[in-house]
Amino acid sequence: MIKGINKYVIEVSETGNKYYEKAILFIKPEYSDIQKELLEKEAKRLLRNMDVPSTIKEHNKTVYWGVRLGISALLGAISSIVIINILAL
Repeated sequence: MIKGINKYVIEVSETGNKYYEKAILFIKPEYSDIQKELLEKEAKRLLRNMDVPSTIKEHNKTVYWGVRLGISALLGAISSIVIINILAL
């Protein structure tokens, strides 16, 4: 849906972000008289600094804790077996 005709738009094709291929940014009318190069530079900086989408963060955090707890359980089982074998002697 297009709400207005007099919108100032910057389309960034090379975002420098591994998650986003292209971005379209709408410039506020009061900042439309700023140099185009400055606006494009700021847009690219903003896109480069964008963080990982939250679902990817959550997935990575879940995998990290799953691996960590799995290793802890494995070490606990191994140490239990070693202690039982030492006490059985």
